[in-house]
Amino acid sequence: MSEAEEATSKYVLQTAPFDARFPNTNQTKHCYQNYTDYFKCIGAKGEDYVPCKQFKRAYNSLCPNSWIEKWNDQRENGTFPASLEP
Repeated sequence: MSEAEEATSKYVLQTAPFDARFPNTNQTKHCYQNYTDYFKCIGAKGEDYVPCKQFKRAYNSLCPNSWIEKWNDQRENGTFPASLEP
Protein backbone atom coordinates (compact mmCIF):
# COMPACT_ATOMS: atom_id res chain seq x y z
CA MET A 1 0.00 0.00 0.00
CA SER A 2 1.41 3.42 -0.95
CA GLU A 3 1.75 6.29 1.53
CA ALA A 4 -1.15 8.17 -0.09
CA GLU A 5 -3.46 5.16 0.11
CA GLU A 6 -2.44 4.57 3.69
CA ALA A 7 -3.13 8.22 4.61
CA THR A 8 -6.57 8.20 2.97
CA SER A 9 -7.52 4.96 4.71
CA LYS A 10 -6.36 6.34 8.06
CA TYR A 11 -8.03 9.80 7.91
CA VAL A 12 -11.57 10.57 6.85
CA LEU A 13 -12.23 14.16 5.82
CA GLN A 14 -15.74 15.43 6.47
CA THR A 15 -17.57 18.56 7.54
CA ALA A 16 -18.69 19.11 11.10
CA PRO A 17 -21.96 17.37 11.88
CA PHE A 18 -25.18 19.28 12.59
CA ASP A 19 -25.16 20.85 16.05
CA ALA A 20 -28.66 21.51 17.45
CA ARG A 21 -27.31 24.36 19.58
CA PHE A 22 -26.70 26.36 16.39
CA PRO A 23 -29.64 25.63 14.07
CA ASN A 24 -29.13 28.65 11.83
CA THR A 25 -26.20 30.71 10.72
CA ASN A 26 -26.93 34.41 11.02
CA GLN A 27 -27.46 35.73 7.49
CA THR A 28 -28.28 39.34 8.46
CA LYS A 29 -25.03 40.78 7.12
CA HIS A 30 -25.33 38.86 3.86
CA CYS A 31 -28.93 39.98 3.44
CA TYR A 32 -28.08 43.66 3.95
CA GLN A 33 -24.95 43.51 1.79
CA ASN A 34 -26.80 41.95 -1.15
CA TYR A 35 -29.58 44.54 -0.85
CA THR A 36 -27.15 47.47 -0.96
CA ASP A 37 -25.01 45.83 -3.67
CA TYR A 38 -28.09 45.41 -5.88
CA PHE A 39 -29.00 49.09 -5.76
CA LYS A 40 -25.39 50.16 -6.22
CA CYS A 41 -25.13 47.83 -9.22
CA ILE A 42 -28.29 49.08 -10.94
CA GLY A 43 -27.19 52.65 -10.20
CA ALA A 44 -23.94 51.99 -12.04
CA LYS A 45 -25.02 49.59 -14.80
CA GLY A 46 -28.83 49.88 -15.07
CA GLU A 47 -31.64 47.47 -14.26
CA ASP A 48 -31.09 45.40 -17.40
CA TYR A 49 -27.54 44.44 -16.42
CA VAL A 50 -27.83 40.69 -15.80
CA PRO A 51 -25.17 40.31 -13.04
CA CYS A 52 -27.13 42.77 -10.85
CA LYS A 53 -30.02 40.31 -10.78
CA GLN A 54 -27.92 37.86 -8.76
CA PHE A 55 -27.83 40.36 -5.88
CA LYS A 56 -31.61 40.73 -6.07
CA ARG A 57 -32.16 36.97 -6.03
CA ALA A 58 -29.83 36.68 -3.04
CA TYR A 59 -31.46 39.39 -0.93
CA ASN A 60 -34.96 38.13 -1.80
CA SER A 61 -33.86 34.71 -0.60
CA LEU A 62 -32.05 35.83 2.56
CA CYS A 63 -34.02 38.84 3.82
CA PRO A 64 -37.38 38.81 5.56
CA ASN A 65 -40.02 40.58 3.44
CA SER A 66 -40.69 43.07 6.23
CA TRP A 67 -37.06 44.24 6.11
CA ILE A 68 -37.17 44.67 2.34
CA GLU A 69 -40.39 46.69 2.60
CA LYS A 70 -38.90 48.86 5.35
CA TRP A 71 -35.70 49.48 3.39
CA ASN A 72 -37.68 50.28 0.22
CA ASP A 73 -39.69 52.85 2.19
CA GLN A 74 -36.49 54.31 3.62
CA ARG A 75 -34.94 54.59 0.15
CA GLU A 76 -38.06 56.35 -1.17
CA ASN A 77 -38.03 58.76 1.78
CA GLY A 78 -34.29 59.38 1.55
CA THR A 79 -33.66 57.99 5.03
CA PHE A 80 -31.89 54.73 4.12
CA PRO A 81 -28.88 54.43 6.46
CA ALA A 82 -26.31 53.58 3.76
CA SER A 83 -25.05 55.20 0.61
CA LEU A 84 -26.31 53.46 -2.52
CA GLU A 85 -24.11 55.49 -4.85
CA PRO A 86 -22.03 53.30 -7.16
